[in-house]
Amino acid sequence: MDMLKNALIIFARKPEMGKVKTRLANTLGVEKTLQIYIKLLEHTRAVARNLPCDTFIFLTEPTGDDFWEGFNCEIQQGKNLGDKMEHAFETLFTKGYQHCIIIGSDCPGIEPSLVENAFLSFVDNDVVIGPAEDGGYYLLGMKKLIKPVFRDKEWSTSNVFSETIAAIKNLQLAFKILPVLNDVDEEKDVPLKWLENLV
Repeated sequence: MDMLKNALIIFARKPEMGKVKTRLANTLGVEKTLQIYIKLLEHTRAVARNLPCDTFIFLTEPTGDDFWEGFNCEIQQGKNLGDKMEHAFETLFTKGYQHCIIIGSDCPGIEPSLVENAFLSFVDNDVVIGPAEDGGYYLLGMKKLIKPVFRDKEWSTSNVFSETIAAIKNLQLAFKILPVLNDVDEEKDVPLKWLENLV
């Protein structure tokens, strides 16, 4: 598979005190939560740098710094998460990419090899999805824009993964499910070594 025809989408927020990971901040406080979010961004950036594909960072707003220097940066557009993801996929398919995968910036367990294997799975599948322990997903990929996947979902609930799989099955698409990983939403989700290094 020609990895240069593949595009990785990363959704990320501008790292600002009190505006990221609010559930985590309830127990860690806003300062330590910001440190954790920056660690998550650094991990996600390192994963992207080790992949032989084009990467597009879709930000909630311009960051005003060079953290994502060297990557293609776009701004998220849409009313809810589904709208924003649909717009991101549509943007890159319009640019001519044949396979697109989206990941967030809050999954410490994601590695370059997992994303590469996700791209390779398109040989036999239309969709690839990585379920998160909280009932959502940490990765979603497809060969073409499949709008029902992004519509009529209860975003940020434990039903997102099951509703997405139901939509894929209803369209009779071939799909692959990746290993379950954990997103960071609460203090229990943060790698222990990260917590130990907080200042």
